[in-house]
Amino acid sequence: MTTETQQIDAQQIDRADLVEYLLRLGDNSMILGQRLCEWCGHGPVLEEDIALSNVALDLIGQARLIYTHAGEVEGKGQTEDDIAFLRDVFDWKNVHLVEQPNGDFADTMARQFMIDCYNVELFSALTKSTDDQLAAIAAKTLKEVTYHRRHSGEWVIRLGDGTDESHRRIQAAFDRHWIFVEELFESDDLDARITAAGIGPDPKSLRPAWDSMMDRVLSEATLTRPTADFPRSGGRKGEHSEYLGYILADMQFMQRAYPGMDW
Repeated sequence: MTTETQQIDAQQIDRADLVEYLLRLGDNSMILGQRLCEWCGHGPVLEEDIALSNVALDLIGQARLIYTHAGEVEGKGQTEDDIAFLRDVFDWKNVHLVEQPNGDFADTMARQFMIDCYNVELFSALTKSTDDQLAAIAAKTLKEVTYHRRHSGEWVIRLGDGTDESHRRIQAAFDRHWIFVEELFESDDLDARITAAGIGPDPKSLRPAWDSMMDRVLSEATLTRPTADFPRSGGRKGEHSEYLGYILADMQFMQRAYPGMDW
């Protein structure tokens, strides 16, 4: 193998790593955004209906920016629409937490607060990425997810320190979702290469700040921090719950029914 070929191969490997990493980021935002869209017209009060819809739009906007960057890095002409609408379920890299059903309002707020706390730490670290485009996306996104965390955190406190019924529901919601926590902070060989290149943080490094914020809000909400004996994982490798397929069936229907359709 010539030196030139070796250099090309190395560039291709680096490009593939970055695309994979970007899909992990974008898929979390896209799937959670799709989930929250289901609340549109069904919120407990009009103000919250609008708030959840706006959070969903923020998340989908984040995914669009990340997907566009991924398509440019890949260099094969894929657009954000191609990435969102033409991949099958096993090609999605999101964590299990974001694909879980909305349940009742307490379920949604518990899930949202858990991922919001993670996103604040993640995108804060990504503002220092050696990938300038990703750093710029992270700087914009950090402002949004900081608001998301404040919004969901206030609801966790309100529900936890509210009535007996609201306390019971939000505690049960955290208890149900806690099996998905460990997956947020898992790292693999790709994460090691991404971290070594200065593109993104080691997921494990985000855990202390996440724990600190979670414990502070749970304490103020008079809630008990759950434990999980059998944590779920594998989402970043394309291993998902049955729920993701239903989300994609709704999201991708039009493009699959009418391939290549333009507005």
